[in-house]
Amino acid sequence: MELAYYSDYAVRLVNTEEPARNKDILTTVEAVRDLFGANGQAARRATDADVTRFRSVRGRLRAVFEAADLDDETLAVDLLNSLLLEFPVSPQISGHDTRDEDGKPDWHMHLADHPSNATAGYAAIAAMGLAFHLTSHGVDRLGLCEAAPCRNAYLDTSTNRSRRYCSDRCATRANVAAYRARKRLEAERAAETGRSAEKAQPSTPSTDR
Repeated sequence: MELAYYSDYAVRLVNTEEPARNKDILTTVEAVRDLFGANGQAARRATDADVTRFRSVRGRLRAVFEAADLDDETLAVDLLNSLLLEFPVSPQISGHDTRDEDGKPDWHMHLADHPSNATAGYAAIAAMGLAFHLTSHGVDRLGLCEAAPCRNAYLDTSTNRSRRYCSDRCATRANVAAYRARKRLEAERAAETGRSAEKAQPSTPSTDR
């Protein structure tokens, strides 16, 4: 499994909460287990105690995205480094389950499951994946959705660093809102121009009979 894949672990966890909407789906151990996706073995280690621990890691990961969103590269790196120190990874070379065109093992780097608890394992994978993305593509590739009030995290993989929204849905909603705002502004300007024109017209003098 390529290290780039693990960066999605960070995004997945951060987006379990939408602070501006007062929405949080990370409330049960089942929600914690869902974050692991196909990694059923690691998910089975999760307990009720991991709900609180996962929330703590989530806040720290969101802080990395917030620092990046504010163009504070140093802070983003420092915050991520603190996670890497607290949750070290256990890298392994894997390839037993995949083969290349010649039938030989497709060797690749894999992050082994952390033995202590589900939170430590997930945090180690998420932090390492995010660090790999940051160092490979730049801090400005860590984004927060600009479609208020969303603010979901995303990883910009566009060729021209142009991504601004977490999903097509948010992009469409933002574009529609911007279009309506322009139309309102145009209507207000047209109305103001009309009123100014009326004021500028000379009054017609009355005729005495």
